[in-house]
Amino acid sequence: MKKLKNYNLIAKTSAGLEEVLADEIKEIGGKNIELGNRAVFYEGNLEIIYKSNYFLRTALRVLKEIEFFHFKNVEQFYLKCKNINWQQYFTVDQSFVIHSTVVNSRDFSNSMFTSLRTKDAIADYFREKFGKRPDVDTENPEIVINVHVHKDACTISLDSSGESLHKRGYRIKQGEAPLNEVLAAGMILLTGWKGETDFIDPMCGSGTLPLEAAMIAHGIPAGKFRKHYTFENWDDFDEPLFDEVKKSAEKKFFEHEIYACDINGSNLLNAQTNARRALVYNKIIFKKSDFRDLEIPVENAIILINPPYGERLKFEDLDGLYSMIGERLKHHFAGNSAWILSSSVESMKYIGLKTSVKKELFNGSLKCKFNNYKLFSGKLRS
Repeated sequence: MKKLKNYNLIAKTSAGLEEVLADEIKEIGGKNIELGNRAVFYEGNLEIIYKSNYFLRTALRVLKEIEFFHFKNVEQFYLKCKNINWQQYFTVDQSFVIHSTVVNSRDFSNSMFTSLRTKDAIADYFREKFGKRPDVDTENPEIVINVHVHKDACTISLDSSGESLHKRGYRIKQGEAPLNEVLAAGMILLTGWKGETDFIDPMCGSGTLPLEAAMIAHGIPAGKFRKHYTFENWDDFDEPLFDEVKKSAEKKFFEHEIYACDINGSNLLNAQTNARRALVYNKIIFKKSDFRDLEIPVENAIILINPPYGERLKFEDLDGLYSMIGERLKHHFAGNSAWILSSSVESMKYIGLKTSVKKELFNGSLKCKFNNYKLFSGKLRS
């Protein structure tokens, strides 16, 4: 078997999930792992690129670096882009799109201008070589190019994922304020839960948390239901290798229960529809119940709650809701561990329980607290 070439890779993620993602990358065989801001840098070959897309639960996209250079001005940037051997990466008959980010650049004030100059360089490269240029397709491109400019340095990468990896392919129905699947998986993994105990989501909405929990507990890969990745359009795509990667997924034996509960019947129906699509419907216990009436006799379980924040979903008495959550946890779920995500910092004070662990995450653009509460019976003694 021939040895595969190693590449510099970048896996993008949400703020606060970098360490969890780094652990996942280590598990699939990534090397020389370094944490970045909403990203993890590592090395790996084509097999690792395929594994990254198929197995990583907390990656939003996976980039393969193809060029790094410094530039003095916009003209030199254009020339350095034009000097890249683009036909090594795609043909004049393939469509492409460019996604750019710009940080503290004197020459580029915005990402749109950066993308435009990169597009010009690629078009001119192909026109000089072949007398025609590839088409730009912003809707369904075959090749996705990522350009990252930081001050006078530029990293150009091929996006191996295409559509964001949080789009697992199982979600058909969603509620009014659904959790991103990558954030949901990250929250679960941050608790340390991998299926060793029962799992409860008492406000499950369209079911993202219990569905991601079921996939983790049973060893179902994050990319199991994805239809396509852009690396399948690359010239060096190795279909037999990708098939081997998919076959390498190991099923896990899970002997506990996952509970998905919600006061809203239509939310629960949405969760059940999504669970059927993800092939985990019979692995989750669904209950229609207000949390104030919920009774589940469990011990050492992980309870994960994503209550309304008062932002996207308006709630009349948010402080009262959070006070009720704290009371229920204290008096009816002692002996377990609860984690709560919310951007409503003031309302979280009404939970009234001692915080064991405090973390910071982002739900979309909303900065959130992700707090852990150990639920002891009786009074907690030092």
